[in-house]
Amino acid sequence: MEYIRENLDAITSRIRDAEDRAGRRAGSVKMVAAVKYAEDEEIRELCRLGVRTLGENRVQQLLSHYEALGEEREGVEFHFIGSLQTNKVKYIIDKVTLIHSLDSLRLADEIEKQAAKRGIVMDVLVEVNSGEEESKGGILPSELEAFCASLSDYRHLRLCGCMTMAPKCDKKEEYLKYFQQTYKQVLDIWTKKLHNINRTEIPLLSMGMSESFEEAIASGSDLVRIGRSLFYGREEVKK
Repeated sequence: MEYIRENLDAITSRIRDAEDRAGRRAGSVKMVAAVKYAEDEEIRELCRLGVRTLGENRVQQLLSHYEALGEEREGVEFHFIGSLQTNKVKYIIDKVTLIHSLDSLRLADEIEKQAAKRGIVMDVLVEVNSGEEESKGGILPSELEAFCASLSDYRHLRLCGCMTMAPKCDKKEEYLKYFQQTYKQVLDIWTKKLHNINRTEIPLLSMGMSESFEEAIASGSDLVRIGRSLFYGREEVKK
């Protein structure tokens, strides 16, 4: 699986270069390996190469990958980065360290309920629909502050920041508009004294994927979700 090592090295180098261009501390941006289409052995290889954060889009795949890793998941964090149905929360609440896609009070209620049952506090990011696309989930920018404020009564849910998926752009620089907009809005919300919000002191931002992570880093992203770029070359190897 040399293609995975080569891809990981190239992505890591690009992340470090993007940090440097943005005047950010080396290592300040974490890569979340989006393993939606990965096979078990590819995930094991990523872990052997030092990847410690895996992003899952689907509950069933998360459970499968979680079990398949066995002892190799020691020290590995699972993040849930896809759309999460309320009836599936109970299956992952004790397996993930961060949910990127909180997009409704109904989902917040269920996360609170399941986390309370286990006596834990679940870290969450609010998903922002920065492009205001009808085909995507997430909270509209105009409703973001009010939604964040509405989370103040949840005692087993900790608001850590926000996640956004920018619309598909023809030019890479077009992503900057959406990422910068989200960064500025979230920072503004965090500087206000919203009543009793159980949140982190500094917001965590999950922005940018394979085609846009450098623009996201330039805009202040802390987490970049990389999937497809990690597995370039897989098809050639299997021919």
